[in-house]
Amino acid sequence: MNYFEFYQLPIAFRVDEVELKRLFYAKSKQFHPDFHTLSDETEQEKMLEMATLNNEAYKTLSDLDARIRYVLQLKGLLGEEEQAAKLPQDFLMDMMDINEQLMELEFDFDADRYQDTLKSLEALENGLEANVKPILDQYSDPGNSADLEIVKEYFLKKRYLLRIRENLSKFALPNQP
Repeated sequence: MNYFEFYQLPIAFRVDEVELKRLFYAKSKQFHPDFHTLSDETEQEKMLEMATLNNEAYKTLSDLDARIRYVLQLKGLLGEEEQAAKLPQDFLMDMMDINEQLMELEFDFDADRYQDTLKSLEALENGLEANVKPILDQYSDPGNSADLEIVKEYFLKKRYLLRIRENLSKFALPNQP
């Protein structure tokens, strides 16, 4: 049973957050081991497993990035390891430029260059989000495989940009005057 089936929700990139939380609390009450202390050991173990499933499902479905990863995995489009080699060459070239800017900041911090790099990164992130937003908003299972490929590319690019953002904060921020 996948997490969407567990909550009886359609497979989608967007979920009703309020409904998801309501379902989580209802399942928490239904499966919490404290409510089954008088049951036999087998039933207690089953309730513990269901409570764990409930927690894992909620954690995954309540976070957009985790939900995107999960849907792509359900659809067989994303394995355990994502590879940057699957990203378009023009994107990787842009990333090379930003990585060069990061190296320059690491060795010779300049507040203006830092802000320019940050703005470049934010522009890339905003452009990615704007392009995929309609698909994320409207997708429902079974979805168009071309749309899923676009979401997969978005997810991989976003993860790459997140690593760059982390590097930017590590290398640039500590050296600020």
